[in-house]
Amino acid sequence: MALKNDRYTYRVTWSEDDKEYVGLCAEFSSLSWLAKEPEIALKGIRRLVEDVVKDMQKEGEAVPEPIACRRYSGKFIVRVPPQIHQKLAIQAAESGISLNRLASSKLSQ
Repeated sequence: MALKNDRYTYRVTWSEDDKEYVGLCAEFSSLSWLAKEPEIALKGIRRLVEDVVKDMQKEGEAVPEPIACRRYSGKFIVRVPPQIHQKLAIQAAESGISLNRLASSKLSQ
């Protein structure tokens, strides 16, 4: 039986080391599933997450909230060396935009 309302974030990528596809789940970063075909890697990681969630629920542990269901404020703090801060401030001034807009633009690339 599949996990009801599975909204977790999955990704399948190639593992050159293993010479197989690896299925991953962002909310359960310690889990992975290897398979020769990408579709099988996805099915495998989804089944593994389902099993882990059921075990966590059985043991009364907190189950991670799916990333897609979380709310974000749009604000976070990034610390950079003073020289980079100055360089970015100059770029923003020369472009006629705020430092915030410049940083947002660079992060979205």
